[in-house]
Amino acid sequence: MTQTLHLSPNALARPTDRPPATPVPPTRRSRLLGVDAARGVALFGMIAVHSLYAADAAGRPTWSFTIFQGRAAALFAVLTGVGIAFLTGRRRVRLTDGTGHVAALAVRALVIGAIGLGLGYTDASLAAVILPSYAVMFLLAIPLVFLPTWLVAFTGLAVAAGAPALRQILLPQLPEPTYENPGFAHLVGDAGRLLTELSVTGEYPAIAWLAYLCAGLVIGRLILTRLKVIFSLLLTGLTLAVAAPVASWVLLNRYEGLRQIWSAQPKSGLSPAETAELLTFGGDGSTPTSTWWWLAVDAPHTTTPLDLVGTTGAATATLAVLLLAARVAWPRPRRVIRALLIPLAVAGSMTLTLYTAHIMFINSNLDNFTAMSGYLVQVLAILLLGTAWSATAGRGPLEGLVMVLSRGARRLATRHASTYRARLSSYWEESPRAGHDPTGAQPAMWRSG
Repeated sequence: MTQTLHLSPNALARPTDRPPATPVPPTRRSRLLGVDAARGVALFGMIAVHSLYAADAAGRPTWSFTIFQGRAAALFAVLTGVGIAFLTGRRRVRLTDGTGHVAALAVRALVIGAIGLGLGYTDASLAAVILPSYAVMFLLAIPLVFLPTWLVAFTGLAVAAGAPALRQILLPQLPEPTYENPGFAHLVGDAGRLLTELSVTGEYPAIAWLAYLCAGLVIGRLILTRLKVIFSLLLTGLTLAVAAPVASWVLLNRYEGLRQIWSAQPKSGLSPAETAELLTFGGDGSTPTSTWWWLAVDAPHTTTPLDLVGTTGAATATLAVLLLAARVAWPRPRRVIRALLIPLAVAGSMTLTLYTAHIMFINSNLDNFTAMSGYLVQVLAILLLGTAWSATAGRGPLEGLVMVLSRGARRLATRHASTYRARLSSYWEESPRAGHDPTGAQPAMWRSG
C-alpha cells in the first residue's frame, strides 16, 4: 500500500536543506488493525452461520442467525473491495500502469477460484463455499480500478438497483442452480453453466455482489486515518442499515407488497410454508419471479436492492466502529481494546487459510460436537493456532501462495509491458515514416509511452 506524496517547494531543495525525516505516525498501524479486525469479525460471523442453529425450538430465528446471516458474507465482500483498493495504491490506476495490476488481480482470482473448486467435495447444506464466486467478482472488479472514485460509487449504486431487476428478468430463462459446491468436474463438464451459476443464479451472484466490491473500493480509497472520514462512514453505514429494513417494511405493509406476494404465491413454485420461510429466514441468493414485489424484501441472501443496501450499510458501520476502536488513545481502555482487537486482526490477516480450514473441518469426522461446542472449539483453535502461526511464520500459507503468485504475475506483466513499449518507441524513432511528420515531433501517444 502506498501513501500519496504531496510536494511542496521545500521538497525541491537540496538534501542537506531538507528537514529531518519524521517517524511514521502510529495511526497507519491502527488503521490496518481496524481493517484486519473487521475481517476477523466477518470470519467468525461466517463460522457462526455455518455452525450454529438458524432457528430455536419455537421456529424463530436465533440471535446468531439474526446478527450474522447475510451480513457476515457482505462484510467479507466489502472488505475484499477495500483490499483491492489497497493493492492498487488507494487511487485510480492509470491505463499506462495497468498491466501489472490487471495481471496481479487476475492471478489472485484464478488462485482463489482454484482453492474454492478444490473444496467442491464438501456438503453445500453445511456451507455454500463462496470462493468460486469471489474469483468471478475479482475478475469483474478489474475494470473498476481504472475508474475515478465517483464513477465507482455510481457503478455500485447502479448495480445495487439494476442487477436484481436484471436477474428477475433472466432467472426464468436460465437453468436452475444446482445448489452444490462446484468442483473441477463442473468446470470441465459444463463451464458455461458453472459461470452462469456463479455470476447470476447462485447463492452469491457475482454481478449483483459487485455492488459490495464497489463500496469497498470507494472506502479503501478514502483516508481512513482521519476521524472525520471514519465518523462519516459510521453515519452512512448506520443510515443505510436502518433505512433498508424500514423501507422494506413500508413497501410490504403500507403499500400491500406482502399481499401481492401471497396473491402470486401459487405461481412462485413454492409451497406456503416455503414462502413463509423465505420471508423470515431469507433465501439462497434469489427470490421467486412470480411478482416484482419480491424486490421489496430485505431478507438475508435474497439479493434484492434493499438486501444489498442494508448489508452494505451494516458492513460499513462495522468497519467504522473497529477503525474507531483501534484509535482509542486512553491507556487503560486502549490496552483492553487492543487485547480484543489483536486476536481478531490476526485471524483477519489469514482469512483465506482459516476459512478453508473451517470448511474442511465441518465436513470431516472431526466435527462431532454439538452446535455451540463446535463453534467454540473452532474459535478457540483459530485464536490459538492463528496467533502462534502469525508469531512464528507470519502470513497464512494460502495468503502467502496468493501473494507470491500475484506478485510474480505483476512483475512479469510489467516487464513485458515495458519491453513492448520500448520496442514501439524504438520502432517509431527508426521508422522512415517519422521523417514525414511535418512538425518533426512524435505523436503524444508515443511520447507518453
